[in-house]
Amino acid sequence: MSGPLARFAWYGDDFTGATDTLATFAQGGLRAILFLDVPTPAQLTRVGRLDAIGIAGASRAMDRPAMEKALAPVGEFFATSGVRILHYKCCSTFDSAPHVGNIVVAVDTLRRYFPNPLVPVIGGQPSLGRYCLFSNLFASAGACSSVVRLDRHPTMAMHPVTPMTEADLRRHFAALGWSRVAALHYPAYDSDHAVLDALLARALADAPDAVLMDVGHDDHLAPLGRLMWAQAERQPLVAVGPSSVAQALVPQWKRSASRIEPAKGPVFVMVGSLSPVTRQQMAASPSFDMIEADAARLVADASLGAQILADALGRLRAGRNVILATSDAGERIAHAKVADATAQLTVQVVRQFPLKRLGIAGGDTSSQAVKALGPWGLTYLAALAPGVALCRAHSDDCALDGLELMLKGGQMGPPDLFEQLVHGSKGGLAALAGC
Repeated sequence: MSGPLARFAWYGDDFTGATDTLATFAQGGLRAILFLDVPTPAQLTRVGRLDAIGIAGASRAMDRPAMEKALAPVGEFFATSGVRILHYKCCSTFDSAPHVGNIVVAVDTLRRYFPNPLVPVIGGQPSLGRYCLFSNLFASAGACSSVVRLDRHPTMAMHPVTPMTEADLRRHFAALGWSRVAALHYPAYDSDHAVLDALLARALADAPDAVLMDVGHDDHLAPLGRLMWAQAERQPLVAVGPSSVAQALVPQWKRSASRIEPAKGPVFVMVGSLSPVTRQQMAASPSFDMIEADAARLVADASLGAQILADALGRLRAGRNVILATSDAGERIAHAKVADATAQLTVQVVRQFPLKRLGIAGGDTSSQAVKALGPWGLTYLAALAPGVALCRAHSDDCALDGLELMLKGGQMGPPDLFEQLVHGSKGGLAALAGC
């Protein structure tokens, strides 16, 4: 294939966020695909010309050596593909720690292949209730909830792996390894282009590790997109942040209301998230049978997993929708082991029952389950809610190819999300032909 592979690229630090960015590009009228690893030449030939290309990873659960090993080939692939902007897609809450999921380690690994001195950090995503004002991040705690400073957020401040105890993202990045983060604050966005360009040039003159850019509402995205693209046309760059990076870069939206059709057969949902939002969604799902699994026992006792699998398969074969949810393992067991156990259960369900639609709730759970299932790509079908995409899996395995897959983080989606997954929704966004 001659010429650049795509103008835009993204790497998702987990699977749920990666599909949200896929949806952003597809809704904007761009031909986009999400791969599950660096694609092969044969896979690239099958998908044809692209505007945006993504790779879904699991770096938010990795330590430094694992992250550097995983991201180096990603950076090299995109750099040699002619991509102008590589977006390191992190969670909209930027939750990360020095020892796990370190955003700074990830970006420093990727920027070796992208020489632009500007590393823009887009600090908010209003469509998900995330707002960055004067470098401080604020977030809603779920649908219709109040917005609070991140260090006072009822879920993120108490996150079991990456608790966010600092709302000032400059201080947060300093703890991760960037001691010099410059900032562009939102009052400057009302300036004309020349003034804003001069402010950015002044910030870059001090050779900062990155430039953090406020986002308080959707109107802030357009000037940031212009700044990033002007820089990328000079030299390819790495950008950091949630899907608002893509939102800022997509030149125009082509949205049209469409109905997500009801599922063609029973739906299976694996819930590894302990978020109150996800638990509310479970409580508002009368169309499902509920199976609860003790997380610690599930990891320690293989016979329990076999019993749960038989129970879930029996209900699915009887035509009933099933939610399988794990309990809190507390400090007794590593969350990664729980995610791996639930991933293996999900694989066994898909292998032994002809599912047409599958839902997975929880960032680590989604990442491990999709890795275990092993599709080579995902394309966008529709949005169930902001931050929650319904995708189609592409695989050389006939049991998996064509499976409709919903991945969601713990904080995402309205109370009736799982009901929409079964019965369809009028609020979805139409898939674009060829995506």
